[in-house]
Amino acid sequence: MRRSLKFLLRPTARQGAALTACLDDHRALYNAALEHRRTAYARAKVSVRYGDQSADLKHIRADDAGGQGRWSFSSQQATLRRLDKAFAAFFARVKAGRTPGFPRFKGNGRLDTVEWPKDGDGCRWDSQPEHPTATYVRLQGVGHVRVHRHRAVRGTVKTISVKREGSRWYVILSCDDVPAEPLPATGTAVGIDLGVASLVTTSEGEHLANPRHLAACADRLAAAQRDLARKKRGSTRRRKAVARVAALHAKVRRQRLDGAHKAALALVGGYDVIVHEDLRIANLTRSASGTLAAPGVNVAAKSGLNRSILDAGWGVFLTILSHKAESAGRELIAVNPANTSRTCARCGHCAKENRPTQAEFHCQRCAHVAHADVNAATNILRAGLALRDVAQAA
Repeated sequence: MRRSLKFLLRPTARQGAALTACLDDHRALYNAALEHRRTAYARAKVSVRYGDQSADLKHIRADDAGGQGRWSFSSQQATLRRLDKAFAAFFARVKAGRTPGFPRFKGNGRLDTVEWPKDGDGCRWDSQPEHPTATYVRLQGVGHVRVHRHRAVRGTVKTISVKREGSRWYVILSCDDVPAEPLPATGTAVGIDLGVASLVTTSEGEHLANPRHLAACADRLAAAQRDLARKKRGSTRRRKAVARVAALHAKVRRQRLDGAHKAALALVGGYDVIVHEDLRIANLTRSASGTLAAPGVNVAAKSGLNRSILDAGWGVFLTILSHKAESAGRELIAVNPANTSRTCARCGHCAKENRPTQAEFHCQRCAHVAHADVNAATNILRAGLALRDVAQAA
């Protein structure tokens, strides 16, 4: 398997300044390459490709030995590939008829990641293996940076990235040939229903709580954002206020990730087959504001629901669940969620009236009464097992 591992970096003050300079120079390279493409097409209708810009790197580095020349050639190629991917995605959206979103210039602080495509080419993981207690990563132009390695690294390190999150620095390793760690079989299957009241409800009636981390931090975040709004643009105090808001959002993100890991681990450890809804979260959280010609209805209520769905972190949870299931040798099945919450798990009657409230299910045909999310999870499990049987028969 291929897996990514993220570790906290502990750079010295000088190394921190060098990492910041590295990001700034890569951002300048990205912006210059974007301007090159825009100007060439605007003046001569010439499309500049990645190969052309990569060939120019040699001259750029030679003319700026103390700036661009300090950093790894392969990391600069990775930044140019990033721009090339942005253009490829732009043309794909144009072809599909979606909102194009032309690639934009990166402002200060808008490029926070630098990638080294190959371990050993401008970077080296575990660069001081003889050290008895600490782990280091060597980065060209920065030096040997200490890593807080909280877990073992398995497989072969393929790419190394450095990312800045607020005042913290992280190293991200992409490892290939990571061995699986299958868990003992349990002989059980479960359906799960994702919700806002409870993050996960299983077909066996278990409810995993939704911590609502963003809601818990809402007052502090609102105060920090009000404080930010009063600051003058470009001032030192505004930069500090921005950092405070970013730190609160980063804490919420870490809490959400931690909760998703724990919930997914509990499910993977207890069941061989896990069936979930194939949710389109982007569609579920689309704004209801509408247009000037056709304004939306219940906009405030829909906005609150969207915020609650995003705070629950369904997408993060499902991504982590799929990774853990693959590692543990569990089977994960996604089913169409249509009418799973309106269909009676006992008799199969489907009607809107079967769900009089958010939490209650009362079948109008057979009088079956159950918790609405448990009933939906049961339907999800049956649909998943039916799909599994069809696939095995084929």
